[in-house]
Amino acid sequence: MSAPRDVPAFYVSPPHTCGYLPGRDAVTLFLDPAARPDMPTYTRLARYGFRRSGTHLYRPRCPGCQACVSVRVPVADFQPNRSQRRCLRANRGLRLEVAPFAFDPVQFALYRRYMSWRHPGSAMDDSDAEHYLACFASDWCTTLTMTWHAGDQLLAAAVVDRLDDALSAVYTFFEPAAAVRGLGNLAVLEQVAQADAAGLEWVYLGYWIGASPKMNYKIGFRPLEWYDEGHWRLLAPGAPPPD
Repeated sequence: MSAPRDVPAFYVSPPHTCGYLPGRDAVTLFLDPAARPDMPTYTRLARYGFRRSGTHLYRPRCPGCQACVSVRVPVADFQPNRSQRRCLRANRGLRLEVAPFAFDPVQFALYRRYMSWRHPGSAMDDSDAEHYLACFASDWCTTLTMTWHAGDQLLAAAVVDRLDDALSAVYTFFEPAAAVRGLGNLAVLEQVAQADAAGLEWVYLGYWIGASPKMNYKIGFRPLEWYDEGHWRLLAPGAPPPD
């Protein structure tokens, strides 16, 4: 697989603190910020392991480290396992709503509670509305919010990009008191179902990091494809994770 030719320049960031592995620095490869991407460009770069944060398209490029592995679910071949079917049954009573992404104070309050629980004491634990929008909003991208409700209570939200051939999971957050419901797994399962209904090929789950326990849930969705320097390789049910 050759690199795409008809895209603007790429740049690398200075080394900065890795957000996933303690004691390490990270370097990011990103599309020229002066360029204005579009959905075909995003779709194409996603096939090379790129992600979106705000208006930027990026991927890790850390010297001497390949811990961040881009993974995606091949929608047509996916079958939930026993634990995932149990998750679907346990959450059957929740109401799912899908709408274009927009700032919502109730969703933002849930995000703040989730970040305080999931990342206490970190920079992410002190996000304001401006930072929230800078992470998730983009005026060139087709972005949706999937929300799950128990009656009038918002329990979970997933920010999802709609690519030409896939959905890309940007971020999911949920009510910490409802963590036992497995709402993160539910969000992925619903995204696969939504992609299947729309005739899309993949759901991109972002980066899996073997040394990060917070990322382990991604490896449970099989079959799973992982990006290996120009090629997507299939991780079949029962196969060990990539090393």
